[in-house]
Amino acid sequence: MAKTLLCEIVTPERILYTNEVEMVIAPTPDGEIGVLPLHAPLVTLVAPGELRVRYNDGKDVEWFAVSGGYLQVHEDKVIVLADDAAISSQIDVERARRAKALIEERMRELKERPADVAEEIASCVADLEWCEVQIRVAERRA
Repeated sequence: MAKTLLCEIVTPERILYTNEVEMVIAPTPDGEIGVLPLHAPLVTLVAPGELRVRYNDGKDVEWFAVSGGYLQVHEDKVIVLADDAAISSQIDVERARRAKALIEERMRELKERPADVAEEIASCVADLEWCEVQIRVAERRA
């Protein structure tokens, strides 16, 4: 049996995932990072994208959409502190598409307003990116 490490994916609302895994592959601003048991301690940013965990001698993989956050590595544990996360099998693609369309419409409205709306546009951009990540991960893993 392969060595394992405990993987926890946590959002502000809940613990999304806890399991003994053999490898965690996470998106970072500089590209993907793979974490195996006995990895050197590390704290890094998680970029919006697809996070994967491998277990059962590498035969099984679970996919997650993450909106960003932090990844903390200890010798035998990986903690993903995600701003938001969803397991691919539970993503409602149609709901994400509807949300994306609403956000795009809102952004068009904001750009037409003369007032300073930079903060609201930035929030819309982050929400739009989260919708796109969910759609991409769910469609790839359907």
